[in-house]
Order: sequence, then C-alpha cells, then structure tokens
Amino acid sequence: MLQKTQYTTLIKNEAKRLGFLSCGISKAGFLEEEAPRLETWLNKNMHGEMSYMENHFDKRLDPTKLVEGSKSVISLLLNYYPQELQNEEAFKISKYAYGTDYHFVIKEKLKELLNTISSEIGEVHGRAFVDSAPVLDKAWAAKSGLGWIGKHSNLLTKQTGSFYFIAELIIDLDLDYDLPVTDHCGSCTACIDACPTQAIVGPYVVDGSKCISYATIELKNEMPAHFSNKMDDWMFGCDICQDVCPWNRFSQSHQEPLFDPNPKLLSMSNKEWEEITKEVFSEIFKKSPIKRTKFEGLKRNINFLKN
Repeated sequence: MLQKTQYTTLIKNEAKRLGFLSCGISKAGFLEEEAPRLETWLNKNMHGEMSYMENHFDKRLDPTKLVEGSKSVISLLLNYYPQELQNEEAFKISKYAYGTDYHFVIKEKLKELLNTISSEIGEVHGRAFVDSAPVLDKAWAAKSGLGWIGKHSNLLTKQTGSFYFIAELIIDLDLDYDLPVTDHCGSCTACIDACPTQAIVGPYVVDGSKCISYATIELKNEMPAHFSNKMDDWMFGCDICQDVCPWNRFSQSHQEPLFDPNPKLLSMSNKEWEEITKEVFSEIFKKSPIKRTKFEGLKRNINFLKN
C-alpha cells in the first residue's frame, strides 16, 4: 500500500515539475454513466460531420480495450490562458490556438512523464493521449477529481475556471485513486444564454453541429446559412461560453513560452486579416493548431464573416 502511495506521489510531483496545472488519477474501467449519454448524442446527430465520433464506441468508453492491461488513467491539465488578448476590433481566434499546437507541447511533457515513471518505478507500460484517440478526456478528468463538467460541457474548476487542455496517460500500474468533486454551476445559465447559435440545447448538452467552433474548424464544406450573422466575428473556434462563465474570473496567465503567440496575431486588424496572404498565414501560424483549417479554411471563415 505504501509503495502504491509513493508511486502516486512521485507521479503527481513530476507532473507539477513539468508545468501541469493539476494531476488526478482514476481506476481504468468502463464509463457506465457516459455510455447512454454518448449513444443518445450520436443518435441525435449532434456530432454533425464529425463521423470519427461514431468509431470505436467500446474503446471510447473503456480504456482497458484501448490499452491492453491498463489499470490507471492519469489525467492532466495544462493552462493556456494568454497574458495578452487579440485586438478587440478584429476577427477572433480561440485562445487555445494563439501559440504552438498543444499536441506537440503536451506530447513532449507526457513522454517525459512516462520516462520518469519507467526509470523510477520500473517497467510500466502505457500510452499518452492528447486529443488523438477515442478517449473521453473530460469524463476521465472529472472522475479523477480535477473538476466538474459544466453546463457548457467543458471541465470547470473553482480555482482556475476552464482555459486548459486535458491529456492522459493510461498505464498498467495500480495507484491511489482520486474522488470526483461536486458540481458548482448551481442555477447559473450564463453560458446557455450567451451562445449566439443556441448550441447548448440544454444544461450539459451541446449540439456540436450548431457550435461556432465546429463550423469554423471541423466543417470542411460551405458554411451553412443558419450561421449567418451569428458568428460574433469568430474566424477560428469560439470562447463565448467560457468567457461568460463566472468561474473564469479566476483564470491566470499560463507560464508556457511555447503558447505565446506571434505578436502579429495580437495586433492585426480586420483589413489585414481580409488581405492575409499564404506567406503571412504560414509565418504567423507556423506550428499552430490553426493549420488544421488551412489557409483556404481561414479565408472561407473570414469571407463568411464579411458577408
């Protein structure tokens, strides 16, 4: 038992050293409560054109089917709240996409954490996940006591709000497990009321196909007419439901230099965005998550906002 506690302490201390905001641990197993929710959400086509959400249903709900022999899910949060925001008059980019693509930044940290676990504890097998496989990140983070899932379906913490990434290590080692925390949304409906496209169709339920983030990032075809005049100048992603959340008044700037943006991104005007060239796009978004929508995708979004 002492050994298990020592291993748990070692992992949490190392996570802190690597710059993670917090670390929580759950026993790997079937997510019983999530199964009917996910099934209903998919059946109602709330995933829009994100057909990959239909794949690997069993693995999505049970990490032991994803990582053979797994016993623990280590959930980690990494803050991305920026020190400085974009020009208020300009088309907007979601704060998570200001700097270097989080997949690269977090993968390196997880690799280091896994190496430390192996060198300090012995042969431990596992895999690192950053948004890259069928893992229900928010469900595991909530189960691990890192926060509760708010009415906007993002993970929330009383200390720091919701502007952070979630990642996991799924490993074949027994550890001390954390307990979930209680929900502190209360009667607040700020996120539901603020969403310009009514994507939050009820408390804790988001229709992804109505979400501005989905429309500007995931949607590869023409922008549907029902988004007309409802985009609130968002050209990549959307932070409205997070910006209005009272818990985000506790957000503090990140300490990760790789998340610092190219200074041009913060100062550009609408005119400059409208006239952006492929060269400028490549310079500003060199290793950015915005590369996912590509130059053509960003231009499509800007043109849609102009009309």
